[in-house]
Amino acid sequence: MWEMAEFQEVLKQSTLHPKPAGLVLQYGTAGFRTNAKQLDHIMFRMGMLATLRSKKTQATIGVMVTASHNPEEDNGVKLIDPMGEMVTPTWEGYSSQLANAEQDDLVSAMKDIIQKEAIDMSQEANVFVGKDTRSSSAALSKAVLDGISALGGHSKDYGLVTTPQLHYMVCCQNTRGKYGKATVEGYYSKLCQAFIQLTKNASNRTDDQKHLCVDGANGIGALKVREMELHLQKELQISLFNDGSKGKLNYQCGADFVKVQQKPPTGIEVNTGERCCSFDGDADRIVYYYTNSEGRFRLLDGDKIATLISTFLKELLTEAGLNLKIAVVQTAYANGSSTQYLENTMKVIVRCTKTGVKHLHHAAQEFDVAVYFEANGHGTVLFSQAAEEKIRQLAEDTNSNDMKKRAALLLQNTINVVNQTVGDAISDMLLIEAILAVRGMTVQQWDAIYSDLPNRQLKVKVSDRRVIDTTDAERRAVTPAGLQEAIDGLVKKYRQARSFVRPSGTEDVVRVYAEADTQESADALAHEVSVAVYRLAGGVGDEPKPL
Repeated sequence: MWEMAEFQEVLKQSTLHPKPAGLVLQYGTAGFRTNAKQLDHIMFRMGMLATLRSKKTQATIGVMVTASHNPEEDNGVKLIDPMGEMVTPTWEGYSSQLANAEQDDLVSAMKDIIQKEAIDMSQEANVFVGKDTRSSSAALSKAVLDGISALGGHSKDYGLVTTPQLHYMVCCQNTRGKYGKATVEGYYSKLCQAFIQLTKNASNRTDDQKHLCVDGANGIGALKVREMELHLQKELQISLFNDGSKGKLNYQCGADFVKVQQKPPTGIEVNTGERCCSFDGDADRIVYYYTNSEGRFRLLDGDKIATLISTFLKELLTEAGLNLKIAVVQTAYANGSSTQYLENTMKVIVRCTKTGVKHLHHAAQEFDVAVYFEANGHGTVLFSQAAEEKIRQLAEDTNSNDMKKRAALLLQNTINVVNQTVGDAISDMLLIEAILAVRGMTVQQWDAIYSDLPNRQLKVKVSDRRVIDTTDAERRAVTPAGLQEAIDGLVKKYRQARSFVRPSGTEDVVRVYAEADTQESADALAHEVSVAVYRLAGGVGDEPKPL
């Protein structure tokens, strides 16, 4: 066991990263996130916690310094578990415990974790660290590295990488290279080779069809797309906008801006019918869009992406004659039209989970093949080991007929283009581009698969968001009494309507979602539900006004 002297040394080093007294931060769905000035002590302590997690799992752990789609002055940190997934919930709790311990209680907080998890402190520890392009990231990732060395852990600093790239590295390392090579070059060559193999199945693509406009949100994704371009061998020709050379990170650009504002980012000229996509700040989300012939902006969000991918996979599985269970995992925010199309037309299993990628990822693991996407564009595809094995056997089977063999090879390359550890804008972009090429589809044809029901999202300020409790994957409110009955009554007034409310994960507001057959109806329903929330759930300030 560790000696007191060693703990004293840790305490001494931690004074170089002092915690502002009384500051309390919680490890949320995406780790810690706040103004960068408040994060130095958090980073040091997360370096320590990752070292403890590595000793516990006897595997490499990742620490990513990023605040994704938040404004430039913010920063944050998240931990990555051995298979490249998000850190397990118990350890999210430990993160908050260690982060919020006052300076004098740091050692006892750490000992508490060591004891609860029965950690052998003599066990070796390995931690991979990555950072985004924020000006604060260099100093903050240095604090993480200090925390790792304080507990005698070994670290590998990957420097500037996208969040999904670090998830990928951790998985490669812990599968001893089975998933791929744990280098940025290895990542590019695996994904791009698979992409090139897929597009060989596309008949005579023109340069027009190979062209894509990419909005890099003035973040890390832009740098990495530039690095990757050589590997694409002109099979995808990218015009990169918001590459970080002059604009501010996530400011009036990026996936979040485009999705929420329903308009193209600043700094990008969207020509009629031209395919465009936007990443978020750390390149784990993507949305597509174009301008139609009437000059109207058209968004293809996570729901449209999930539909495109699952339709492609379902057709290939049928052609290959493989009886594998395929599903699409959505949240309550998924547009009702997408759910109906998948269930009724495509005959695909649709599973609904609570909001938050970790819930979708977890549900996706129950199927042979599962596509999961949040409407915001964060998502990926998971293949079970059994499914990968069946696909591989069929691809190598000398007796199978040409159609089956072709389908199996396409599936095999699809597996290699996907980053299964986490949603990855670069990987998703290559997959979408490959599918459009192989199916000979235009962005307009993709958009026309189904039409979104008009919808509206609002938020209502309340004195305490905890008064709202939900069930059925957040689709029904259990408390306060009478609220769900009120919503049900309001929904009945409109055609093709539904509405749900859920407490925000970060602030005292209740989020309201409504959809109906017309925009006027969706707006009216959202407003009426907001008033019901205001009256029954302790609204603050003025009663919501009609839109």
